[in-house]
Parts: sequence; structure tokens; C-alpha cells
Amino acid sequence: MPEQDRIIRLKTVLHRTGLSRSTVYRKIAEGTFPRQIPISVHGAGWSEAEINRWIANPPAYRAHSA
Repeated sequence: MPEQDRIIRLKTVLHRTGLSRSTVYRKIAEGTFPRQIPISVHGAGWSEAEINRWIANPPAYRAHSA
């Protein structure tokens, strides 16, 4: 049975990836890091599955086109 995808917040993303906040947002702009998912008016998170995919192979990661 596939594991349910969770939404994780910025603090967890920073801890799991070892990146700084500015690097995460720069990589999002470049398309080399997963984009945020809006979860409320002023809140966003990341798909844990996408973060795991990035962690598995950072140089090869390319964001899915929407």
C-alpha cells in the first residue's frame, strides 16, 4: 500500500535538506526544487514525496510542469 503523502512546513524542509531559506527559494525560482503547496491564506507547505525525490537526487531534480 502506498504511503500517504504529507505536507511538511519550511522548518522541516530546511532540516531535511540542509539548505538555507534563501537557497530553497532561489532553487524554486530556478525550477530545481519542489514548489510550495498553498494550505491556507497565509500558509504553505511542501509535498513530502517531492522533497524525498529531491533528496534522492538533487542534481537531476526538475520540477514538474503544471
